[in-house]
Formats: sequence, C-alpha cells, structure tokens
Amino acid sequence: MAPASSFPIIDMGLLAGEERPAAMDMLRDACENWGFFQILNHGISTELMDEVERLTKDHHKRVRERRFLEFASKALQDGGGGARGVKAENLDWESTFFVRHLPESNLAEIPDLDDGYRRAMRRFAAELEALAERLLDLLCENLGLERGYLARAFRGPSKGAPTFATKVSSYPPCPRPDLVRGLRARTDAGGIILLFQDDRVGGLQLLKGGAWVDVPPTRHSIVVNLGDQLEVITNGRYKSVVHRVVAQPDGNRMSIASFYNPGADAVIFPAPALVKAGEAAGAYPRFVFEDYMKLYVRHKFEAKEPRFEAFKSMETGSSNRSIAIA
Repeated sequence: MAPASSFPIIDMGLLAGEERPAAMDMLRDACENWGFFQILNHGISTELMDEVERLTKDHHKRVRERRFLEFASKALQDGGGGARGVKAENLDWESTFFVRHLPESNLAEIPDLDDGYRRAMRRFAAELEALAERLLDLLCENLGLERGYLARAFRGPSKGAPTFATKVSSYPPCPRPDLVRGLRARTDAGGIILLFQDDRVGGLQLLKGGAWVDVPPTRHSIVVNLGDQLEVITNGRYKSVVHRVVAQPDGNRMSIASFYNPGADAVIFPAPALVKAGEAAGAYPRFVFEDYMKLYVRHKFEAKEPRFEAFKSMETGSSNRSIAIA
C-alpha cells in the first residue's frame, strides 16, 4: 500500500487570484500523473452537500440496506461459493441506484424517494453539471485547446446534450472483506467523474506505480477522476486510472458519483491539436461513444487497452465518418 500523503488536493479558490498559475500547474500534474485529484472551494455550498448526505444516508437506511444485505449474504454462504448463481468474487458489496439527468431526467420515476430528496438531488445535479463544464474548460486551458473544445466534443454531431447521470451508493459493513470487494477494479468508461464521498469511512483506492493508494476522505471535497474518453481525446496526455473500493468490516460508506459523459452519438477521437506532427497515426481509435459503452459493459473489469484495440480493428461506417468540432 502506497501512502496517500501526496494525493493531489487542489483549492479552486486559488484560480481567482495571483496563485492561479500555481493552481493550474497542480491541476496539470494531477491530470498527467494521477488521473485523480480532490478539489476544495469548488462552489457547491456546504449546506447543500450536508443536506444531500443526510437524505442519502437516511434513504439507504430506511429503504435499501435490508434488501441488499438479504441478497448479498447469499453470496457469502459456503465460504463465498454463493447462491442463486452469484459468487462473492463477482459481487460488488454496494447498494446502489442510478439517477439520469441528461439528456432527460428520470428522477421523478425512481421509486421510494421522498419529495425533499428529489428536490435536493435536482439542485445538486445542476451544481455538479456546472462544475463539470468548468473543469473541462480548465483542462482545455492546460492542454492548449480552444475554450469549449471538450464540451463540444461531448455533445457530438447532433449538437445535443452530453450524457450525465449519478450513481448513488452505500457500502454497508461487510462481514467477509477477505472474500468480496466493495467495487471491483476498473477504469471508468466515460468523460469526467465527480465524486462526493463519505468523509468518515474510506475504502476508495487507485492504482499508481503498481501500488494501491488510498483516496483520503475529506469533508466537503469533490474527488475528480478522468475516464477513458478523455484519454482518447487528449491522445494519451491524460489517462484513465484503475480504481477500486475495498469493503470495510465497520462503518457505512456513502458514495455519490456523477458521470459527465459524451452524448450517445458523439464521435470520439484524439484532438488534432494534440497529435504531434509525424506521430504514428492510430495511437487511439475513433468510435461512437454508444458503441464504446456496449463493449465496455461486457469487459469493464478487464484492461482498457484491448477495448481501444478492438475499435482500431473495426470497420464500421459510424466510427469512420469524419466530423468537425466547431
């Protein structure tokens, strides 16, 4: 286990003053060398974050925790041999539900949410959407791309909306953390991910230099990580990083992860400005985001490189057409 003391923490409040160049350098280093970082003073009110945390924990305790434990305990029977065809090694020890925000919200359709929780989640999602777009522009600035390039790339040829959704999770205490992960190791398929995590119970780790590094829980922070799509668009300048959640024997960890991804029809390819003259063509493929997701769901717990190679070898009209981002 590697120490978490050097994990990058960026105060976004510094971006408005004389220390902006230093803060941008920290952001650049975090994107290039970590793929993960934590931000403070991000503009989302602590009152809203506290409300969302309280309502989320209350919802899981009242509605979901017992259902999950009744199911998950079956997978731990007989030393992890499992029941109902589910083995412990194929189980994530998390109780979860998904909220879709863009292109259309399904918040009103999710059962068992009270009106106050829906209102708080709607406000929180709007704040996270604005934060994701702000971060994308900061990445553009560091990469030397035109302002708005990444946001336009995410919208695709139809100039519609990106895909934006939130995974709301609770990681209950696990009686056998030696048998099961909280979340199995993977990279994230999408664009930029914003995580509001529990500040009391840890467990999130990223893989760096062959060692697992703890992501330190910090009150009122947002953890940011980069997905596969940003690795492709930046031509490998920034990379998605393998991460996991370790199940804990004590404590109940909250995780609210919001995924700001390209639209389904967005064609993803390296930004021409980031492809060096004379560089070998085809370091990263061109593909439609929806097609990538179909492949990802079948191979999410495997290395990302074969996914990229699979698209490089494909010959489909949708992934070979040329588009302009303007």
